[in-house]
Amino acid sequence: MPLLRLDHVNLRTNRLSAMIGWYRDVLGMEAGPRPAFDFGGAWLYCAGHPIVHLVEVDEEQASVAPKIEHFAISGSDLEAFLRHLEMKGVPYRIGRPADFPIVQVNVFDPDGNHIHLDFPADEEVAPQR
Repeated sequence: MPLLRLDHVNLRTNRLSAMIGWYRDVLGMEAGPRPAFDFGGAWLYCAGHPIVHLVEVDEEQASVAPKIEHFAISGSDLEAFLRHLEMKGVPYRIGRPADFPIVQVNVFDPDGNHIHLDFPADEEVAPQR
């Protein structure tokens, strides 16, 4: 059976409200339906798919070092996205992998998780700040 796509990323946090707000305000995701688990959390949706699952944990559990280096989400309209990040005051770094047709916008959420947003290489890039 072939793999089809990334389904979701599960992130532990002791700052649930801040994380929901960041993914909503910075990446445009929406909180949506989530099973009635016996622990707090939220599922954040992108284009109708719950791709970020947040699990609420206490401060001690949240301090355990993550094993994930980053996760990536495809995007379109690079110029508009960069303007949005600048309006929100979100630092970013542009990456252009050699010999690969994408432009990566690297950001970090409130818990320090690395996310890169991949845009087609032929989209114009505003000056990096």
